[in-house]
Amino acid sequence: MKLNSADAELLSQAVHALQHGDVIGLPTETVYGLAADAMNVVAVRKIFALKGRPVDHPLIVHIADSSQLSRWAIDIPEEAYVLAQHFWPGPLTMILRKQAMVPDEVTGGQDTVGVRCPAHPLALVLLQQFNGGVAAPSANRFGRISPTSAQHVRDEFGDAVPVVLDGGECEVGIESTIIDLSSKQPRLLRPGMISQDDIEAVIGPIGSNADRQSPRVSGSLAAHYAPRTPMQMLPRHELMLEYLRRKQEGMRCEVLCLDELPDGLNGLSLSNDHHAYAHGLYAAMRELDARHADLLLIEQIPQTSDWLAVNDRLGRALVGAGVEDLEST
Repeated sequence: MKLNSADAELLSQAVHALQHGDVIGLPTETVYGLAADAMNVVAVRKIFALKGRPVDHPLIVHIADSSQLSRWAIDIPEEAYVLAQHFWPGPLTMILRKQAMVPDEVTGGQDTVGVRCPAHPLALVLLQQFNGGVAAPSANRFGRISPTSAQHVRDEFGDAVPVVLDGGECEVGIESTIIDLSSKQPRLLRPGMISQDDIEAVIGPIGSNADRQSPRVSGSLAAHYAPRTPMQMLPRHELMLEYLRRKQEGMRCEVLCLDELPDGLNGLSLSNDHHAYAHGLYAAMRELDARHADLLLIEQIPQTSDWLAVNDRLGRALVGAGVEDLEST
């Protein structure tokens, strides 16, 4: 990746910050991350403090390529290398048995670690120059809407995160797929834009959803990705009726619709293509949340398998919407 002088200077500052135990804003293809040296316990603790994140909620380690897997994991199954060959760099996180040196602060005290290689040229250059792994959860307050632009990170943290690499809008727009490879039966723990069908086409059948033995993973709590404004999700006709009813009651509503915004409704619309919808979802939710309405009305999206990941994010947003302190829920 060719960098202009300003970007090269900022990248140098970002690498220096990581080396000295500071936290930076990092673009990836999914969402922007709040990144720190994954082997520096003090730096990792800064992430938790900035986000207000529960300390038992594990982080994902971002690496430059699959050759670094053995730095972080043991007992790596062949499936991990096959999946890396097909999907890395890309939005797939693999849960593996961790190396003993990996800090408990990164893994939430578990014997597993989540690892992925991001498909963003700026992130990859940084990881190569840093020559290490970075722990990088989404760069937002815990449980709130994930950021998909550098400005979102600046709005969220201001001077508390002085170095934010600007890689433009995130291409994917929602968090990575997470697959557990730490036991005999691979299992999908978080849906993403790499689907279960995509994975099974490469390594064969996998389990879906966590069981009692599954490790805790990022983004798995009931309330997540949530606006501060209360929120409902309804089919289009019911949404329009609810909007009018609430308006008659004197409430200010904003809506998020599929395809196009009906006349007379305040809000935004997103494409009815699931990739494009995912790309624009968090930015749209952030914009609507910033309008400080009394209620957000979201048009129900298709319940088909290709919309599974987006439905997952909206479902968790519904649980957390309007809740003041998500850290305590």
